[in-house]
Amino acid sequence: MRPQKKPIHVVSTWVRRQPPKVKAFLAVVSGMAALVLLRFIVHDHDNLFVAAEAVHSIGIGVLIYKLMKEKTCAGLSLKSQELTAMFLAVRLYCSFVMEYDIHTLLDLSTFAATLWVIYMIRFNLRSSYMVDKDNFAIYYVVIPCAVLALFIHPSTSHHLVNRIFWAFCVYLEAVSVLPQLRVMQNTKIVEPFTAHYVFALGVARFLACAHWVLQVLDSRGHLLVALGYGLWPSMVLISEIVQTFILADFCYYYVKSVLGGQLVLRLPSGVV
Repeated sequence: MRPQKKPIHVVSTWVRRQPPKVKAFLAVVSGMAALVLLRFIVHDHDNLFVAAEAVHSIGIGVLIYKLMKEKTCAGLSLKSQELTAMFLAVRLYCSFVMEYDIHTLLDLSTFAATLWVIYMIRFNLRSSYMVDKDNFAIYYVVIPCAVLALFIHPSTSHHLVNRIFWAFCVYLEAVSVLPQLRVMQNTKIVEPFTAHYVFALGVARFLACAHWVLQVLDSRGHLLVALGYGLWPSMVLISEIVQTFILADFCYYYVKSVLGGQLVLRLPSGVV
């Protein structure tokens, strides 16, 4: 008798066989279903944003554990960590001069942890750093984000420089994970701790995106007006959605790998 296949294997096999348009449709439907579920479960949607920052901090904690336990930074992107530190530093500045709250404290702890990871990769564990795999040119994202922030930024009463910085950190956060995805694309095999970290980023990005989408729906669009006028409100939502979709494909294979009992994640060609 043939061994009975697990439901997750049957479903994943069926999804893989579908054309791209059907996969995109299924992804949209799944995302909408998750948003509806969150809307009924979480009454204060601001908690979603706090949860997103907390999950990001947990992801950084996983990296710290990896570096301390395994004494290697193989598979990690230094450039992605530097981009993360960059947008967190700018966001902390904006928080201190514009709106100091619980988010500032969470960002401060994440920023400190990210700096520690950067220090470990650059100095203590430099010999295991895969510099040839971490070949994403960060100016490809930093310069476009800076230019975009100059032209599309909040229209609040704050100083112009602060508004441009605010926009810059929003745009840079959306693409900061790209160097890490490039490293995984180059290696094709992702060890557990790195996979856990990137999955945590994916969950954090989805929660942050859900926070903004649900806030807009519940306010019937009034939140967009509160954010300002022009293209800025739309760009905030687009940035959140871009972050989510950048990591969606990886998260799918991560969940599939975990449910299948695999410790090491092997990515098919073209996933990231």
